[in-house]
Amino acid sequence: MIALQIESPQSFVVSQECQKVAWQNGYRRALGEADGWARYGSTTAKGTVWFAAAGPEGPWFLALDHDGIVEELNLPPADVPGPGLLRYAYLNLTALYAVMPRVYQLGVTLPDGPLEEYRAAIAGLPKSTEAERLVVQRVGQDIFRDRLMTYWQGRCPLTGITDPALLRASHIVPWKDCSGDAQRLDVHNGLLLSALWDAAFDRGLVTFADAGHPEFSPVLSEEARSELRWQMSLSLTSRQRENLAWHRKYAFNASASRDASQTQTLSLPPRDRAR
Repeated sequence: MIALQIESPQSFVVSQECQKVAWQNGYRRALGEADGWARYGSTTAKGTVWFAAAGPEGPWFLALDHDGIVEELNLPPADVPGPGLLRYAYLNLTALYAVMPRVYQLGVTLPDGPLEEYRAAIAGLPKSTEAERLVVQRVGQDIFRDRLMTYWQGRCPLTGITDPALLRASHIVPWKDCSGDAQRLDVHNGLLLSALWDAAFDRGLVTFADAGHPEFSPVLSEEARSELRWQMSLSLTSRQRENLAWHRKYAFNASASRDASQTQTLSLPPRDRAR
């Protein structure tokens, strides 16, 4: 494979185009240019990005230094020397612009962005009484939902539902069972599910294998399974798989081993049910 060449230093046209793609996608801190690569940062997204080009007509290049973003993008790297962990090549600006929203979304949602926002939000809040601790918890849950909406791009990955009123921010390991705030606010400890899927997941009636496909509890009726329609399996990261291993062991298996009296509670009238 022949290594691609970049323009160095950047011409005026290339420099202006790099600035535009950075600014329009949340990276507005200009951090200088070196060896033809213009570097930009963000006050809200983790990591920095670099842009370069072979010339005004392209190809265009992107370099990333955030290992979480690199892992989740899972794109083939380009054989071009430069900064960051990996570099990517795009034939034109349209293709480069197409990938940048996802880069920014991952930059603002992957750890420790939500955790830092949470700590700043609760810094001045009292936490001595149960009521005050519930307020603090609600702040964290609201931040968690907001970041999950961004991470999953406002869509239930199983059903494709995009109506916010029908989407739930589902913790994989519940808030009370998390090892600390870092896990509670970690988007890899959450799934954005439609309300019906959330109810089944929360009760341990469904879980997910490492490959991302659903696994149904024997407690769940065939009729209920048929109503849990899904279009595709989940694409999971290593940390999501780790959290789902907990869910399979402590939530899903617990559901499968309920005794007869506990099973009967599943069919109580709606007014008698409690989450």
